[in-house]
Amino acid sequence: MSPTPRRVSTSTAVLPADGRRQNLSLVLQTLRRLGPTSRAQLAREVGVTKVTMSDLVAELIGEGRVRDVGTAEQAGPGKPATLVDLDRSGLLTLAVDLSVPARLQAAVVDVTGAVLHREERAAAVDADEGRGLDPAVVVELVRSVLAVAPHPVLGIGIGTPGLVDPEGTVRTAPNLGWTDVALRALVAEATGLPVLVTNDSDAATQAELSATPGSQDLVLVQVGRGVGCGVVSGGRLVRGAHHAAGEIGHVTVGTDGGETCSCGRRGCLETWLSVPRLRAAADAGEDPASTESVVEVGGHRLAVALAPLVAALDLSEVVLAGPAALLEPVVPVVARSLADRLLPSLDTPLTVRLATSPEDIVLRGAAALVLWDRLGVV
Repeated sequence: MSPTPRRVSTSTAVLPADGRRQNLSLVLQTLRRLGPTSRAQLAREVGVTKVTMSDLVAELIGEGRVRDVGTAEQAGPGKPATLVDLDRSGLLTLAVDLSVPARLQAAVVDVTGAVLHREERAAAVDADEGRGLDPAVVVELVRSVLAVAPHPVLGIGIGTPGLVDPEGTVRTAPNLGWTDVALRALVAEATGLPVLVTNDSDAATQAELSATPGSQDLVLVQVGRGVGCGVVSGGRLVRGAHHAAGEIGHVTVGTDGGETCSCGRRGCLETWLSVPRLRAAADAGEDPASTESVVEVGGHRLAVALAPLVAALDLSEVVLAGPAALLEPVVPVVARSLADRLLPSLDTPLTVRLATSPEDIVLRGAAALVLWDRLGVV
């Protein structure tokens, strides 16, 4: 399944009888934000009594989510407070990134987003010649990483190109050569663990939200072999009626033709802008400022695709995720082309920027989805 993470306030608790699990999630989120903290301070932060907090912490210790980590420094008389913190060994996830078929990745990720162990597999995928990715390669990769995980994992999160339905079936992923691949079911049956499958751009967007809590209305464009985006409105990831929100890579941009896309149509956005095209242009010494360069043409076409979305949802940020060195010159092109197509903001101008931490962004986002689904922690 593909849950939609939400921002959960770390300062507002609910009545224990109505939301004990939410209160437990609030404790975990507060510890993730503050680090080692006393029970008394946790009670103040969450908004419950000290007695209730002691009970909540005891339950989390019993579940292996939290542990005592020593005492606080004591400036004056009295008994020093005992500090508790997340038990990171009990909050591991297994994350999978299928966004680059030539370099499939799976990793054990801790609650902070740090990668503890990583493995990669190369896959000979050529959708144009009918060679799609064998799902068995993904299953084998997951099993291999699970075998060396230092502790049991909470679940498995997978970020994949294409359209993913609520049951974790990849309905279509042209870049992988997939149609109706029941990925969640395959991996769950092979591992016996909870599995969440989501679009890779949605996973990247969730990672960016975790890194920039102040972002509430944005579109994150994931540029790789193809192009996809995640849309956030009011702090929530937008899914759409068919769980296809953000699938802009196969939108035809313009009426002047273009190359044939892996989906079979001509002139799709990702035939104008992609990491392989940007890299080939850079290797050939192409001048990014040239009006005919991949940077200029691709950035302009991306802005044409994004402008209606930005205007319709009144978004405040456009974030580009991918190789920073290749995307950095694209940023001003997109900003300029969007400015030519949108009414100027009355308050703050639209921000166009690179992702905060593009490294492992899909892996971190897939791991974050598992934390939300299993613990209610974003």
